[in-house]
Amino acid sequence: MEGHRMQHITILGATGSIGISTLDVLARHPDRYRVYALTAQRRVEELAAQCERFRPEVAVVGTAAAASKLSAMLAEKRVKTLVEYGEEALCAVASAPGCDAVMAAIVGAAGLAPTLAAARAGKKVLLANKEALVMSGALFMNAIRDSGAILLPIDSEHNAIFQCLPQSYQRSPEDHGIAKILLTASGGPFLNRPLDALESVTPEEAVAHPNWVMGRKISVDSATMMNKGLEVIEAHWLFGISASQIDVVIHPQSVIHSMVSYVDGSVLAQLGNPDMRTPIAHALAYPERIASGVAAVDLVQVGQLAFQRPDFQRFPCLKLAYEALLAGGTAPTILNAANEIAVQAFLDRQIGFRAIDRLIDRVMQKLPSGEVNDIDLLLEQDHRARATTQKLIIEC
Repeated sequence: MEGHRMQHITILGATGSIGISTLDVLARHPDRYRVYALTAQRRVEELAAQCERFRPEVAVVGTAAAASKLSAMLAEKRVKTLVEYGEEALCAVASAPGCDAVMAAIVGAAGLAPTLAAARAGKKVLLANKEALVMSGALFMNAIRDSGAILLPIDSEHNAIFQCLPQSYQRSPEDHGIAKILLTASGGPFLNRPLDALESVTPEEAVAHPNWVMGRKISVDSATMMNKGLEVIEAHWLFGISASQIDVVIHPQSVIHSMVSYVDGSVLAQLGNPDMRTPIAHALAYPERIASGVAAVDLVQVGQLAFQRPDFQRFPCLKLAYEALLAGGTAPTILNAANEIAVQAFLDRQIGFRAIDRLIDRVMQKLPSGEVNDIDLLLEQDHRARATTQKLIIEC
């Protein structure tokens, strides 16, 4: 237990929704946390404002041009934060000796390298980037084990599961009488829309999540339930549990964030309002508890909790994710890469909503899954899957 020793935090993806929520929690506890580094790809104005308020030692952006712009803005504000750019700089602030914990909140495959760097450096890794674990699986978990790093999940579902597991849990469900993990899903904005109407879904409709405030890419993933599929794969690696022991349950109210079913018939659940500050505060302070700024859920006001099984015809992306997990090897990497390209094409209005799952399926059929031996192989397969998806989009 670290008590109240000052912790220095690097936030990878500081200007995204998770990064902003993390800074909100940190600001409530200035006696416990200090920001070591903030990173963003291109939102220079937002990052400059964060640097002015939190005064990190380092700020990292995506390009030299963005770094020049940020440096000028900080100089004008008399903020002495060092400005760097590029993937190497991201890895450096994630593994720096002056950093105790890393919030890994860069969306997509771009977050893999710095998150893996934090794991190899033995940091306390607060994992909000599910794609890093989906892609690298065993490599990532081996890095955590070999370095002695602490891995704490930030996704509301995995954080809920973590809270419902014994504190001594070590990725061995049979040793703790665990029968199943139940991942809850809101069902997104199209849960009750007629199937034949999904072809005409617009990007604006897809990003309008009924319960959560999220970025555009993750919001589309929620609408297709690929987000839940990636969480199934992530749960497999985080908790050492097989695909057959991971069930997805649609729960539109988003009050129960996930559950753990035990062999004695007990089902433990974690409940709360749909606000990412709760899992963020839990992971930051673990094994203690700190205020997050989130009010306790009022069950009387909620009134009713409903559940249903997901329909693979409505949500084929969820089925594709299960298939990728069962196939193993680089299949999850192919799945994730194809999804990222397809979702962006949908947001750019190049393809329709239902073309997302069809493209992913075609790419997975085209590219055989190989063994995961090293990070270079993963990145090569990731690149191949992206190129294949892009080619299929052009041919549409």
